[in-house]
Amino acid sequence: MHTQPKILFTATLAATLPLMAENSLAASCGAPPSGELRAERVAAVTPSRAEPGLYEGPVWIGDALYFSDFSFAKGFPSRVRKLAENGTVSTVIEDSGSNGLAVDAGGNLVAASHKDKALVRHDREGKHVLAGSFKGNVFNSPNDLAVARDGSIYFTDPGWQKAAAPGGQPVTGIYRVATSGEVTLVDGTRSNPNGIALSPAGDVLYANAADGLLMAYPIVKGLPQAGRVLVSGLEGADGMTLDCHGNLYVTEYGAKRVRVFSPQGKPLATIRVDANVTNAAFGGKDGKTLYMTGAGALWRLPLAVSGMPY
Repeated sequence: MHTQPKILFTATLAATLPLMAENSLAASCGAPPSGELRAERVAAVTPSRAEPGLYEGPVWIGDALYFSDFSFAKGFPSRVRKLAENGTVSTVIEDSGSNGLAVDAGGNLVAASHKDKALVRHDREGKHVLAGSFKGNVFNSPNDLAVARDGSIYFTDPGWQKAAAPGGQPVTGIYRVATSGEVTLVDGTRSNPNGIALSPAGDVLYANAADGLLMAYPIVKGLPQAGRVLVSGLEGADGMTLDCHGNLYVTEYGAKRVRVFSPQGKPLATIRVDANVTNAAFGGKDGKTLYMTGAGALWRLPLAVSGMPY
């Protein structure tokens, strides 16, 4: 059964935070974490498949957390599941083919789909391809994405699930999709770029990769410029999110941890989990619970600071 998620956009999490940063009000959004912390598993979320796989792409929309659940079987089959505030777990899109998830200004679920080798939007009318090729070729395996306030979308395209469908690109790249649908290559020099995020003010694009580097790309007049190294030596860098101060929460897959860095790249905190971890997002009624996805596990950690919903 294919059920579209019935979701409504909540501006308190995705739109208000950039304004807070721009108006120098970020000090009122709570104190960021420091030192060593440990997250707790959400017991209600258990594997929905017999074969091994990963949970990915958490995004908080309305009153629930949505996440991708894909396996390592042929084609990397994936579904989107939902954890409601009351603790119930359900499947909302059975055959999503998705990895990273986000929400656009219309409240629609946007997915990086390795099945479609494309960026797609799910709404009440069905699934729509937003970007499916670059210079005549399909993408490798779109992995993670970030939606800017002007409606443009940035995404990473590594080769991790390239075998899900035929074709691909000659590079593993970072791309920008304009509201017109035009696709441009932001950076084609990174080895398997993975996590991607935008600063609260929308003036910096962050992306990590298999090279262990977290890069910052200034955005000038809506367009990303040449990047600079913000953090080096990351271990298996994967997804990431930001709090309202602009601090980055970067998952390190095999190291089983999330490290928190200031916008200047200074280490602030380490959050430990008990399995490989893939991505993170803030959620809950006040936006102050950090949710983390991983290898057959979902964790949460209440914090004093609010953050971005994916």
